[in-house]
Amino acid sequence: MRLTGRLASCVRLVYNMALAARTQAWTLRQERVTYEATSAMLTGWKKTDGLAFLNEVPSVPLQQALRHLQVAFTNFFAKRANYPTFKSRKKSRRSAEYTTSAFRYREGRLTLAKMTEALDIVWSRPLPDGATPSTVTLSQDAAGRWFVSLLCDDVIAQTPATGAVGIDAGLDSPLTLSAGEKITNPRHERRDRAALARAQRNLARKEKGSNNRGQGPAQGRPGARADHRP
Repeated sequence: MRLTGRLASCVRLVYNMALAARTQAWTLRQERVTYEATSAMLTGWKKTDGLAFLNEVPSVPLQQALRHLQVAFTNFFAKRANYPTFKSRKKSRRSAEYTTSAFRYREGRLTLAKMTEALDIVWSRPLPDGATPSTVTLSQDAAGRWFVSLLCDDVIAQTPATGAVGIDAGLDSPLTLSAGEKITNPRHERRDRAALARAQRNLARKEKGSNNRGQGPAQGRPGARADHRP
């Protein structure tokens, strides 16, 4: 995985350089730099002596880093996300994304661009029959282990209903079942409020300071006996 580790570092470098260029263009000239412009920057960077090593790794993951940055800016300008931040060597996840032109998948064997042999992978589960990966993402966790994620198009067959009932929560009716039945609101608070109003009206009719006013609900009923003790 030596090439993969170096590639992840290059991906982070290209992302940060493009972010710096776009930030400077906006700060100095209020200019929005497009993905196409950063792609042209990447071509120029590869021709310099200090960044010539970018030619030693596959170009597709570097281009994907620029596309991810473009998505981040699109979400920022649409007020769906904060301003993009620079990737940290220690805190950011090391990863690289390959599209179909940069890998080959045959019979459970995955070979990436600029690699002569297939990766030695322990698969967690097989791909669905007939499925072809469209994107491969390599990522490294904090323990230094590399993982491969494959994005595939798959059609999941729908199964007939097995008697399950769907429940929808609403305002007028707290619960509505898929069969059409509505569960009404018991409105306990309304009943308690009405009972409280009746009790207050009964209390208001009693004379202040009288024994009848000081008696509780049970003692106030006709025939009830009040037993006062010192």
